[in-house]
Amino acid sequence: MKNKKPILSVKNLSIGYPDKDIAKDISLNIHKQELIAVIGINGSGKSTFLKTITGNLPKKSGEILIHQKKLESFSAQQIAEYISIVFSNAVFSQNLSVYEVVSLGRNPYTNWLGLLTEKDKKAVAQALTLMEIKDLAHKKCSELSDGQLQKVFIARALAQETDIIVLDEPTNHLDLYHKAFVFKRLRNLSQQTDKAIIFATHELNLALQLCDKIILVNKEKIMIKSPEDLIKSKVLHDLFPSDLIYFDDLNKSFKINPEI
Repeated sequence: MKNKKPILSVKNLSIGYPDKDIAKDISLNIHKQELIAVIGINGSGKSTFLKTITGNLPKKSGEILIHQKKLESFSAQQIAEYISIVFSNAVFSQNLSVYEVVSLGRNPYTNWLGLLTEKDKKAVAQALTLMEIKDLAHKKCSELSDGQLQKVFIARALAQETDIIVLDEPTNHLDLYHKAFVFKRLRNLSQQTDKAIIFATHELNLALQLCDKIILVNKEKIMIKSPEDLIKSKVLHDLFPSDLIYFDDLNKSFKINPEI
């Protein structure tokens, strides 16, 4: 491990809502240059976990630490300097240009007028380049495909220049090619930009192929393992009812049961 100290840790964390527990006793460490997928069946608590570790949902108990400091000791603006977030239901004006949306990533650093400095403009330009959308900079977001729009949101997160990027289902509504593109680009970005990238996904086979670690949310428990260790633990066999979907150990992927 190149970066021994974790940039984000949770200790004995319990997550959920006032009338419902989602998971308890969660302890894990996340380091720079790691691409981490959060997987689990619908309703298992993937989004709840992400919202809790980013401060968008109160924890029930335990600790969340950024660079060894408790999350609650940071203001909302300070958190935005460490964690950038791309939620699947992001609300924005589609009349904005691509450049304007990506520039919003600089909000934690700009003055109250929102004026971009040369440093801000450089960060925006670099984000556009990394996501290969420089040629779209002056297009309105209403003119973009779903795949292009997702690249814009990731570029906005990159422009924010945080140690951690958190995404909730970044490949939702994308075709297979663009799903693979986003996964591979996120993997490369985690290495190139020295960031931890954490994202919830239903694309389990792609996650097992390309991620450094997997966070599994299942049956009110959360664990973090490398894909290899997760497969060896056999827990993936119990994720779905085997009469429809089973996990193939040989090919390290989920498959549809042909005997349906």
